Amino acid sequence: MRLYAGVLPPPSANDELGRAVDALRDLPGYEALRWTGRPGWHLTLAFYGEVPEESVPELTERLARGAHRSEPFTLALTGSGTFGGRSLWAGVSGDTRALRLLADRAEAAGRRAGLSLREHRRFRPHLSLARNRDSAAASGVDLAPYLDGLADFAGAAWTVRELTLVRSNLPTGGVRGARPRYETVAALPLGGAG
Repeated sequence: MRLYAGVLPPPSANDELGRAVDALRDLPGYEALRWTGRPGWHLTLAFYGEVPEESVPELTERLARGAHRSEPFTLALTGSGTFGGRSLWAGVSGDTRALRLLADRAEAAGRRAGLSLREHRRFRPHLSLARNRDSAAASGVDLAPYLDGLADFAGAAWTVRELTLVRSNLPTGGVRGARPRYETVAALPLGGAG
């Protein structure tokens, strides 16, 4: 099964961000972008890829330990950015140091559970919003107006109380507009949140 560890913003944070994204609908190229599904909005801390079912209990146990060692902390969705003009994302503010530590623990849990993770990349807190359909940014939609439209976005703060292990079910190939479906495998409370 295809798994990742992440933080799920509360519905109120997603609603705020959703209203800001809705205000972008009249910008050029809106329909040409592949927008992420709002029910699945999340902050990915560690992507594990395909995980054998027999490895899930150990991974879950190790994630639970890492979550238990992390105290609840506050975050907010703010601003925006891009990765090479290919994808648009919402930024994160608040206790990003605690978020980064939780991401390190989630990655370590995967390694200790025997999963072969891709090379370590510097964690950059973000929530993916949209991608250019064409992988070459130069031939895709210009994301600059979207960055401007979200530059002043500042959502309300919320308290992160759990680390979530999520299964990502990829959409059926060839179905236009199909999006991944996400299901919670385990919701693991942070140290002082249980």
